[in-house]
Amino acid sequence: MLKEIFTWWNGQTFGTRLWTYFSGIPAGVDSQGNKYFHNKKDTKRWVIYANEVESTYVNPEWNNWLRFTSRVKASEDKKYKWQKNHLSNQTGTANAYDPEKDNTNDSSKKRNDDYIKWAP
Repeated sequence: MLKEIFTWWNGQTFGTRLWTYFSGIPAGVDSQGNKYFHNKKDTKRWVIYANEVESTYVNPEWNNWLRFTSRVKASEDKKYKWQKNHLSNQTGTANAYDPEKDNTNDSSKKRNDDYIKWAP
C-alpha cells in the first residue's frame, strides 16, 4: 500500500485506484493482463498495467482505443492471419536488433569487401 501511495512505477497510484473505483467502467483486458477503463461519458480512457509500467506493453489495437483513434475496443477487432502478435520494446534484451549479429549472410559480407578505399 505504501508503494502505491508514493510511487507510480509499481502499478497504479492511490489516486488512480480511487478514480477507477468511483468512475471507472471496465472496457477489457488484453493478453498481457493489462486492464482498460473509461468513464461514464467516455471522455477519459486509461490503462492499469499488469506488471511493469511500460507503454510499449499496450498493443496497437488497444493503443488506438486509448487515444480515441478508434471507437472499437481491441477485443472486438478482427484478427487476420497475416497479423503478428504484439511484442513490447526489445531494447536491452537478447532479442534486440543487432546489425552485426543479424548480418550472417555471406553474400552481403562479400559485397562489402568488394570496395577498396583509394589511397593516393
